[in-house]
Amino acid sequence: MIADRLVRDAQGLYEQAKQRRYRIVTAESCTGGLIAASLTAVPGSSVVVERGFVTYSNDAKVEMLGVPSDLIERRGAVSMEVALAMVDGALKHSPADIAIAATGIAGPAGGSADKPVGLVHIAVGRRNGPRLHEEHRFGDIGRMRVQAESVLAAFALAGRVLD
Repeated sequence: MIADRLVRDAQGLYEQAKQRRYRIVTAESCTGGLIAASLTAVPGSSVVVERGFVTYSNDAKVEMLGVPSDLIERRGAVSMEVALAMVDGALKHSPADIAIAATGIAGPAGGSADKPVGLVHIAVGRRNGPRLHEEHRFGDIGRMRVQAESVLAAFALAGRVLD
């Protein structure tokens, strides 16, 4: 079951971060806080989770994370560039060591030929370290499933930054 995978993967990321004494910040759009919620479901997560930004609107991305509005206009909110800018903004606006960002189209509406439902851009970055990005095309598998799959993908990508 996907809920079991969320718990297991959140626990794994928590252990990796705790071992390295890293704090995590999230910057979420299409996942609506599910990354942070999954991490904070782990007992003792306050050792690892620093804060989370739910920046669902473009205005929130600009105001809370400092994502340039012209970048959103040029590339669209659902893009590699915006996901990476969300990581940079989350690190700039927190003392965390690791930032995890997700922006996408969970559906059932909102997709287009270029950016279909199920398209999600995930980025993870370490302060003064590597930044990674992945594009996922989960398809029109249902809103909650797109969100859950995005969280699992984000945890896997964050694990690579922590290695």
